Amino acid sequence: MEVIYLGPEFAIEDVRRVLKKPLIPVIVSTQKDLSETIKSAFGIIDASMKFKLDRALLEKAANLRVVSCATTGSDHIDSSFLGSKNIPLHTMKEDPELIYSLTPAAELSWALLMACARQLPKALDHVKRGLWNREDFPSVVLKGKRMGLVGFGRIGSWMARYASAFGMDVSAYDPYAKNFPNHIRQLSLDELLATSDFLSVHVPLNAGTKNLISSELLEKIKPGAIVINTSRGGIINENALLRCLESGRIAAAGLDVLDGEPTIEGHPLLQYARSHENLLITPHCGGFSPDAVKIVCARAAEKLNAYIGKVT
Repeated sequence: MEVIYLGPEFAIEDVRRVLKKPLIPVIVSTQKDLSETIKSAFGIIDASMKFKLDRALLEKAANLRVVSCATTGSDHIDSSFLGSKNIPLHTMKEDPELIYSLTPAAELSWALLMACARQLPKALDHVKRGLWNREDFPSVVLKGKRMGLVGFGRIGSWMARYASAFGMDVSAYDPYAKNFPNHIRQLSLDELLATSDFLSVHVPLNAGTKNLISSELLEKIKPGAIVINTSRGGIINENALLRCLESGRIAAAGLDVLDGEPTIEGHPLLQYARSHENLLITPHCGGFSPDAVKIVCARAAEKLNAYIGKVT
């Protein structure tokens, strides 16, 4: 029984090690190959999020019985269609303890924050051009500033730890989180944007969070704030974010996500970033660490084993 593996080759041995017979992983690396291989596939392990598993593709999958993502996000997959066919869709959201132990996405979020606060890309380019004038790069001192977290789940809570270690005051908005630490101040979303020196977004994209950081809310953001988003592009109104960057209302932003990715050519924020140094964009690589990817791929494979056990 073939299992399509969508992900980096360095993790395939971990998948092979875990999968039990008669499951056999098949590496698929192009849309064309996926469109053909899916016709006979029993399962899919998705560790890349590069391919849209939409209805048109899934309708070809006559033998598909299970999809297992080595990611928490699955908005690139037509879950409604899978549900209509009684095909289970597993994600790492089912493994909170495992996921909480993985920190790459939080670490990139913090790296983007630091890079914005210290103007690192601009400073690096300055020296490469043979210049040496530190007065061109005034930094924002983190100690004593307010970190505002939109979402206090796995990544948000790690960001709170990092911020506290740097002597920052931490506030958060999350109507679903429980047991906030005593040093974390809970605020409404309006209050959070209006009072935070740094705003970092850590919520999943769904119907309730689409455009959560709206144009109206961004008009209330504290002048000079720095914004970090490593969740999904659609959570922030990107047109409004661009206007705030252009006007100087937002001092800088660090993004690991864009709405519509991976098709980004012509994206207004990318166009802005090409000529402005206060917008840093990385290619949704926050969670991409070989150490972590191998662990989640193995776990995704385990879920296929469990399913096989139920049907054989």
